[in-house]
Amino acid sequence: MVDRCKECGLCISFCPTGVLVRGNEYNARGYRYVVPENIEKCIGCRICEYICPDMAIFVVKGG
Repeated sequence: MVDRCKECGLCISFCPTGVLVRGNEYNARGYRYVVPENIEKCIGCRICEYICPDMAIFVVKGG
C-alpha cells in the first residue's frame, strides 16, 4: 500500500493522537510515505483510513 501514498499529509493532520509521520524512505512514485510512530497511542478511530483519498492506509487490530 505504500506505493499508493502521495504524501498529501491528510492522515497526519487528522490523526487525533499524532501517531502518523512522514517516513524517510520513498515509494515507487517518489513520495515519502507515511509511517506509524508511537503506535501505542493509536486509539483505532480509523480517521486516517477514512480521510485518505487514495486508500493507501488502513488500520489493523493488534493481537
